[in-house]
Amino acid sequence: MDVLLYILVLLGTFVAMEGITWLTHRFVMHGLLWYLHRDHHQKEPGFFEKNDWFFVIFAVPSICLIGFGTYGNVWWMQAIGFGIMLYGAAYFIVHDVIIHQRFKWFTRSKSNYIRAIRWAHKMHHKHLNKHQGESFGMLMVHKKYWEKVRRDKQLMAAKKVEYAPE
Repeated sequence: MDVLLYILVLLGTFVAMEGITWLTHRFVMHGLLWYLHRDHHQKEPGFFEKNDWFFVIFAVPSICLIGFGTYGNVWWMQAIGFGIMLYGAAYFIVHDVIIHQRFKWFTRSKSNYIRAIRWAHKMHHKHLNKHQGESFGMLMVHKKYWEKVRRDKQLMAAKKVEYAPE
């Protein structure tokens, strides 16, 4: 029973992180801390961005919860910390590897999900300033982006277009 509760708290935290990410991205990264996030929308030379500091900022609560939960023998704190860490790993893979391809690991996917998240993120990045944004989440994609991918695939299958952009 304890293991099941641990897993449920960990997975619940992972799911809740999508909402926390949306809120943080919309109101903090595109608000008070825009000066750290701006270079992610207005590309500057170099591999690293000021925006990469958010990795450190969001890792701190995870590390603290894992540490306090482990050394204080508080299982639910540790489970929450690992849930945050798991979401951070998923975010890294989806955002930095799949979408922005900062690492060339998954460059030719035909997955509808990957095409939908890439399109949603592209629409997010069409806004170069902190105002008038859209698609602030990461793992959950709005229905309109799924529909766009579906329409593109139908056009390609009907040979009405040669290439449907990702």
